[in-house]
Amino acid sequence: MRIVKNFFYTASYNVLILLTPLLTVPYISRVLGPTGVGINASTNSVITYFLLFGTVGITIYGNREIAFIRDNRHARSQTFWEIELLQIMTISLAYLGFLLFLLWERQFRIYFFYQSFYIIAGAFDISWYFMGIEDFKKTVLRNTLVKLVSLALIFIFVKHRADTGIYILILSGSQLVGNLTLWPYLRHAVDRPQWGQLTIFRHLKPSLALFVPQIATTVYLALNKTMLWQLDSVKSAGFYDYSDKLIKLVLALVTATGTVMLPHIAHLFMQQQLEKVKKYLYVSFDVVMCIAVPMAFGIMAVATTLAPLFFGRAFTSVDVLLMIEAPVVIIIGVSNVLGQQYLLPTKQTAAFTTSVTLGALVNIIVNVPLIIFFGVRGAMVATLISELCVTGYQLYATRHQLNFRPLIGGTLQYVLAGMLMFAVTYYLNVTMRPSFTNLMLQIIIGALVYVILLIGLRPPIWQTLKLVRQKRA
Repeated sequence: MRIVKNFFYTASYNVLILLTPLLTVPYISRVLGPTGVGINASTNSVITYFLLFGTVGITIYGNREIAFIRDNRHARSQTFWEIELLQIMTISLAYLGFLLFLLWERQFRIYFFYQSFYIIAGAFDISWYFMGIEDFKKTVLRNTLVKLVSLALIFIFVKHRADTGIYILILSGSQLVGNLTLWPYLRHAVDRPQWGQLTIFRHLKPSLALFVPQIATTVYLALNKTMLWQLDSVKSAGFYDYSDKLIKLVLALVTATGTVMLPHIAHLFMQQQLEKVKKYLYVSFDVVMCIAVPMAFGIMAVATTLAPLFFGRAFTSVDVLLMIEAPVVIIIGVSNVLGQQYLLPTKQTAAFTTSVTLGALVNIIVNVPLIIFFGVRGAMVATLISELCVTGYQLYATRHQLNFRPLIGGTLQYVLAGMLMFAVTYYLNVTMRPSFTNLMLQIIIGALVYVILLIGLRPPIWQTLKLVRQKRA
C-alpha cells in the first residue's frame, strides 16, 4: 500500500530528524552558548523572509499540481519545467533583494552571507516534484545522507564560540548540496522541455494564492525571533529558538501524515472520489491525535529535567518555555490535518489563507505587548494563541463538510490516557535525581503507561492498525 510505505519512509526520516539534535543540540548549545545560538536564530529568521518571497508558494503549489497530473508523463514534464523555471526566476529576484539588504546590514553581515546559501538552495529544491508523484524514497534517502554528513562536519569543525559562522555555513551549505543531489533522478522521471510550448507565468497567479498563507505562517514562525532580538535580546531569541526547535522536531513526526497525504488526497479529489478523501482524512486525524497527545503531555512532564540536561545549564529557563509551547503539538496536529491534508488538496485555498492570516494578525497584535512585559515567555504565549486561532477557524470552515462527532470520542480517550501518563511521568520527574538515565527511564515508563491505557480504553487507533496490517498482508 503506497500510503503506508510513504508514511514509513517519511516517519523514518522524521525519526532521524529527532535523533540528530540529540547529538548536535546539546553540543552546540554548550560550544556556542546562548549568544551564538541567538545569532544563528536571529539571522536565519531574516533569511527566511527572502527565501519565502523567492519561493512564492511554489513548494506547496508544485506538489499539488504534479499530483493532479502525475499519470500524464508529457503534461507532468512540461509542468515541472514551467514551475521550476519560475522558481529560479523568483529566487534570483529574492537574492538580489538580499544583496541590497547586505549593503545596509552592519552587525551580522558575515553571518547573513553564510545564511544566504539557504536562498540559493531554494532555487534548486525540486522535492515538491517527487512528493507530487508520491516518490518519497528518493527525498528521504537524500535527506538522510545530507543529515549524516552535516552531523559529522559539525563535530569536526565547530569547536569554539568563534565558530558560529562555520556552524551556519555547514547547515546552509548542506541544504544546497542536498537539493542538488535530487537532480540526477530527473533523467528518468521527466522528458526534456519543449521550450516553445512552455507557459511559465501561468503558474504565477495560483502560486501567489498559496504565497499569502505562507507569508502569514512565516510571520508567526520567524517574526517572533526577529522581534525578540529587537525588543529584548539576542539571547532571548536563542532561548525561543531552542524551545521552538524541540517542539518542531516532535511535530515533524506528528505531521508526517500531512506530507504523505497531500498529494494522495489531491489525486483522489481530481478523480472525484470525495468519500475516499474523507475516509482517509478521518483515519489521518485519528493517527495524528494518537501520536500528538502523548508527545505534548510527555514534553510537559519532563521539561524541568530535559531543558538543563539537553541544552546545558545556560538554557535552564527553557523548561518553562517548553511547558508553555507543548500544547502546540496537538493544536498544529489538528490544523495540519484540516489545512494541509484537506483544504489545500481540495482547492479550498481561500479558507486556508484566511486561517493562517488570522493567526498571523493575532500574533502581531499580541506579540509586542507580551514580549515587552513578559519577554520570551510572552512570545511563547503569543505563539500558542495564534495557533489556536488558526485551528479554530479551520474547524469552523469545515464544520459542514466533515463529521467530527465520531472523532471526538477517540480524541477524548487519547487525552484521558495522556493526562494519566502525565501524572505518572511528572511525579517521577520531580522525585528522581536529574540524569539522562533517569530521564530515559521516565520516558519509557510514560510510553508504557500510555499504551497500556490505550489497550484498556480501546480507541479507534486499534482498528486503523488492524486495517493497515490487512492491506499489507
